Amino acid sequence: MIKDRLASVLGRRDEEPNILLAQEIAQNNDKNAIEELFQLIQGKQKDLQNDSIKVLYEIGEISPQMISPYCNDFMEALKSKNNRLQWGAMTALKTISLLEADHIANNIMTLENAVEQGSVITRDNYVAILTNLISLPPYQELAFNAIIKQLSQCPTNQLAMYAELVSTKIKSPYSKKFTETLSGRLEEIEKDSKRKRVEKVIKKIT
Repeated sequence: MIKDRLASVLGRRDEEPNILLAQEIAQNNDKNAIEELFQLIQGKQKDLQNDSIKVLYEIGEISPQMISPYCNDFMEALKSKNNRLQWGAMTALKTISLLEADHIANNIMTLENAVEQGSVITRDNYVAILTNLISLPPYQELAFNAIIKQLSQCPTNQLAMYAELVSTKIKSPYSKKFTETLSGRLEEIEKDSKRKRVEKVIKKIT
């Protein structure tokens, strides 16, 4: 059973058993294992939920097509009160965002609501998803508007990282609004090093 291979069942506090399990499942294209992991997520044991979502998004990093059929299940997990399960689901969605771009774009408010309720890691992965979507012409405007909202509202501690990430995909006609949004927040950034990183992005795009 997959359950017996999870870190918490093995009495481990590190993630190595989960990572190794993900690698094995991906290598063997073991779809039954994925079904079992989702059954554990839908159960009530928090440790098993946490281990299972870790295994699933690690599989997504290796073989995203294996978990892409479960996009709806990850959307549901975003609504969980278990914070680890919630941000893990956003991480999983990031790994399949290019495969499931249409599905994710159509449910963008579900993702945004999760960010408002979630942790920094939830937001980090959401911005990464939007950055993937902005590289796809049908979703550029939707993704750009969502990115601007995040850049306007996110904690200044994250702003430099997001600016750098998004800048790799920003093209005209979006560059002006992008740099204006960043410029408007420069005075809020207390750390000199982070302000300089944002200024560098602005200079690069302008």
